[in-house]
Amino acid sequence: MAADVLHLRGPVLARLDASGEVEVRDEAWVLDGRITYDRPTAGSTGAAQELEGWVLPGLVDAHCHVGLGPDGPVDRAAARAQAERDRDSGVLLIRDAGSPADTRWVDDEPDLPRLLRAGRHVARSRRYLRGVGDEVEPEDLVATVTAQARAGDGWVKVVGDWIDRDRGDLAPCWPVEELTRAVAAAHAEGARVTVHTFSEETLPDLLAAGVDCWEHATGLDGETAARAAAAGVVITPTLVQTARFLEFAAAGEGKFPVYAAHVRALHARRPQAVRDAVDAGVRLLVGTDAGTELPHGKVADEVSALVEVGLTPVQALDAASWGARDYLGAQVLEEGAPADLLVLPADPRDDVEVLRAPTAVVLRGRIVRG
Repeated sequence: MAADVLHLRGPVLARLDASGEVEVRDEAWVLDGRITYDRPTAGSTGAAQELEGWVLPGLVDAHCHVGLGPDGPVDRAAARAQAERDRDSGVLLIRDAGSPADTRWVDDEPDLPRLLRAGRHVARSRRYLRGVGDEVEPEDLVATVTAQARAGDGWVKVVGDWIDRDRGDLAPCWPVEELTRAVAAAHAEGARVTVHTFSEETLPDLLAAGVDCWEHATGLDGETAARAAAAGVVITPTLVQTARFLEFAAAGEGKFPVYAAHVRALHARRPQAVRDAVDAGVRLLVGTDAGTELPHGKVADEVSALVEVGLTPVQALDAASWGARDYLGAQVLEEGAPADLLVLPADPRDDVEVLRAPTAVVLRGRIVRG
């Protein structure tokens, strides 16, 4: 029986090579859900559907929370709507950075993004959003991280710092010795560890413990960035989330004025922290932190925010597509790869704003938008 085929009349921005140059192909085809650069032979397929425009591998949201809302877990219908909003924005691969909801059912939905789970947030007792994390004390950290490593898809999410009400400011949640043991336990299970961190104080402990990835990392400076780069740490800045720090400061001002002042200072330094990371050679990932107060589908906002603080369009696209997919173990647009891609009306290397209006979104070889 003849197979359906899509003809991608590019240019196809297939991958970023080791020198930082984008490999561009003139055209490609989607056959049996996979990319090929070999023109199908006459009579071997049905009529080809034409898609014309700039083709980019599917976008990644590396910090997202499907199944989580402002009041905790949401039902399946609401979680599906979240994932659909991400998909329609061009996000076809999500690293779900912690959720109390069981979202295994997403794997059986061919029209929803591919999902990598980090299990449930591992948080210190009474030092995180209520009802979201698995809250434990340090003596139970290793066992809890081990359990979440087994529950996730190769990732564990740990809350590294939060407000300490006795101190009245941000503070690390874990003794470095216990955190180091927990990271080793996750690695023994074949999982990587990513950690929520806002504060400067927490970062040396994360380096000492061998944590793989830092979320937010607003406490970064040039010296710590250099150490992070040398250790192979990856950072997800989540600028659309940390833009809200002034709101957090205002909400905490009355009870915790030291915390409020600290958060305002971190807010002011956000652009420089990202530039320090880039200058040091730290790999960045695009993540929106959608799922609690922030709506889904804001990936274009995050990419634009990275450009606004100093990344080139290609660097920002790499954090959202080629490089992010590679880091998370997904293919880009090489021969035989799954056809997860978006078609854009213009070259995103000239202006990333074109990400806001894809001409088409193709997931698993099927057009799901456009």
